[in-house]
Amino acid sequence: MSERIVIIGSGQSGAQAVATLRAEGFSGTLTMVGDETHAPYQRPPLSKAYLMGTMERDRLFLKPDAFYREAHCEMILGVGATKIDRGTKTVHLADGRTLSYDKLLIATGSRVRKIRCPGAELPGIHYLRGIDDVDALRNSFLPGRKLAIVGGGYIGLEVAAVAAKRGIDVTVFEAMDRLMARAVSVPVSDFYEKVHRAAGVKLLLNTGVQAFEGNDKLEGVRAEGKSYPADVALVGIGIIPNVELAKEAGLGCDDGIVVNEKSDVTGDPSVFAAGDCTKHFGREGTALRLECVQNAIDQAKHAALGMLGKPSSYREVPWFWSDQYDLKLQIAGLARRSDHLVIRGNPEARKFAIFHLRDGAIAAVEAVNAAPEYLVGKKLIADGTKVAPERLADTSIPMKTIA
Repeated sequence: MSERIVIIGSGQSGAQAVATLRAEGFSGTLTMVGDETHAPYQRPPLSKAYLMGTMERDRLFLKPDAFYREAHCEMILGVGATKIDRGTKTVHLADGRTLSYDKLLIATGSRVRKIRCPGAELPGIHYLRGIDDVDALRNSFLPGRKLAIVGGGYIGLEVAAVAAKRGIDVTVFEAMDRLMARAVSVPVSDFYEKVHRAAGVKLLLNTGVQAFEGNDKLEGVRAEGKSYPADVALVGIGIIPNVELAKEAGLGCDDGIVVNEKSDVTGDPSVFAAGDCTKHFGREGTALRLECVQNAIDQAKHAALGMLGKPSSYREVPWFWSDQYDLKLQIAGLARRSDHLVIRGNPEARKFAIFHLRDGAIAAVEAVNAAPEYLVGKKLIADGTKVAPERLADTSIPMKTIA
């Protein structure tokens, strides 16, 4: 009854931890600390429906304010944590307050990676991570304007799709030789390249940005020795895990806060971590850091159970998605370059799936407008099911009977 749990981070993991702790019977003191002024909200729709204007701001929030009141969770928002003192089991806040804890969950998430080049601080250059970022960017989304997007990953391409629909002149600068190179296979990259070019988006691959040009505001982008006019720019070149608090507290960090298979932070039984900020052991036993809603939710559940003395191993199948134009890309599992690829369906019909086979078993699936392939594929990955390639490729065999 008197135990105190403090959650640092007011994102998806923090909200899920509150829900799981109370659902599992925790009746002690619960406090959430977040440096954003907003209550926990969804980030994926920001670059999709919210930017497009088809989702209202109220629908972004994960829970209504009443949820936190009824859960007796004290919300300290707009105030960042500045120090974790593991010796005294306290968290120091930017406003001078100190919070005591018996168990601590670090769910600090991540932040955008800033571009380093001349002109990077010019007005008109945007990043997209929070609600306020989208609100600022939307003010620049006017037909006929020239938008430069640095980075051809999920965020950049989702914004490109919205902008193209708005009649904006879009140019994407991607330093690698294909789109979404770190996230999808070559066939999926090639498919989305064709889709974006058909929508009028100019794609400059193998093209790194050297500088932003302009006097008092952005006027252009210099890349590979050429100058391209731009009224507004979006930089989407990845995120950085927020590990500084954990590292300064002496916790193990290696491109993320290192946790074991039960989401316990190595070296301190009172401290747990979840979400983008962690490096954990996945279902295949290798250390990795995932940047996705699924991991934020599932890790938070495991961490909450661990804090209540009900630990379980984290072996969830990771999943991801992206909405671009009328296309929904859904991915389950983690692909490798060595995987054997099987194509099911026809990319020309804008409905297909790429299955990744490893030692005969399905290791990952990338589905474009193919929900059955994604849903069944995800289950087959979890079960470690082996499927003959010719059966996967045969669209006359329904996915529900494919195993």
